[in-house]
Formats: sequence, structure tokens, C-alpha cells
Amino acid sequence: MTLVARLKVTLSDVEPEVLRRFDVPLKIRLSRLHEAIQAAMGWSDTHLYEFRAGGVGWGVADPDGFHDGPLPASKTSLLDVIEDVGTKTIHYIYDFGDNWHHVIRVEKIGDAIPGADYPRLVRAIGACPPEDVGGAPGYAEFLVARADPNHEAHAEMMDGCKFDPDDAGIDRILDNFERLAKKWAPRPRKPKFTSRPL
Repeated sequence: MTLVARLKVTLSDVEPEVLRRFDVPLKIRLSRLHEAIQAAMGWSDTHLYEFRAGGVGWGVADPDGFHDGPLPASKTSLLDVIEDVGTKTIHYIYDFGDNWHHVIRVEKIGDAIPGADYPRLVRAIGACPPEDVGGAPGYAEFLVARADPNHEAHAEMMDGCKFDPDDAGIDRILDNFERLAKKWAPRPRKPKFTSRPL
């Protein structure tokens, strides 16, 4: 039986609360976990990222190998981090300019539901902030400007931006997760043909 981990992902330093709870295979590679978090939160996956735990980082390594950087996320699984680092709390930083800090807690590990697709959404609270808004401080200012018609930036913050900080966008998350489940589904193996002497 495949094991799955229930993750609670919280975006730090923002009000109102932004939280996602979802299940992923325990052996998911961190590069795929990055995709799942992007899909769950609503980020556009246009910036660098890094997972951090126990003084170690995983992300996109320098392809030329000139700089010491994170270990490759594509070669490390969630299970590896839990076993090697000995923690059930992992930090995920997205967009090193805005520095969006997410806290990932492994809440439980159990058997996969037969026939269920993963990642699997359990709960979603709050909207993901807009990209490139200036991190947590910029997001707070963005919300203040939107709420106050007399704020000098009100018109600019409202222009062409439909945004409800309380709307987690659950339908979008479910669609994104369905897309990831299809993308990650094992492909049927093609039979290997061998020629037999006549």
C-alpha cells in the first residue's frame, strides 16, 4: 500500500490567514511537491524556490555547478527529508525578492485511499496574495489601499484586479490538482519486442 502524508501549508506573516491542507504521496520528490504547493496556493511558478530543513536547502541547483546552492529538489523526496533531517516541519521559500515563507507541517502519515488521485485537497483557507506585490509588507499595504477609497493608491490597486482575500479559489485548486495527478500518473510501459530466430 502506498503511504501518503497530510501536509498543512501556512503562508507566514499574512492576514487574513492563508492555509492549505492536502495529501501527497510520502515518496513525492521535492520538485513535485513544489508544483503541488504552487497549484494549491495559486502562485504562478515564475520565481525560484527553496525547501529548508535542519540547515539544508533543496531547490534548483546551479546547472553549471559554479555556485554552492541548494541540493537538487528533483533528487530528494519528502520521505528523505523526514528520515534524514528528522523533522516534520519544512520551510518553503518562494520568490527570493518577495520572500514568501511557507511553513509545511507533516500532520500525519497513512495509507492512500484506494482509487484516489494525489495530490488531494483537504482544506483551503484564504486567497494567495498577488504575485510581485512586495512580500508580506506589500500585501498588507495592498489590502489597506483596496479597502480605503481615499487611499492614494486605491485606484491603482483596484484597476483590473478582482481579488477577494477570503476566497481560496477551491475550484481552481481542484482543477490544478487534477492536472497534476494526470501529469504524474504512471505511464503504461511499452512491451519490448525481441526478435526470435526463425
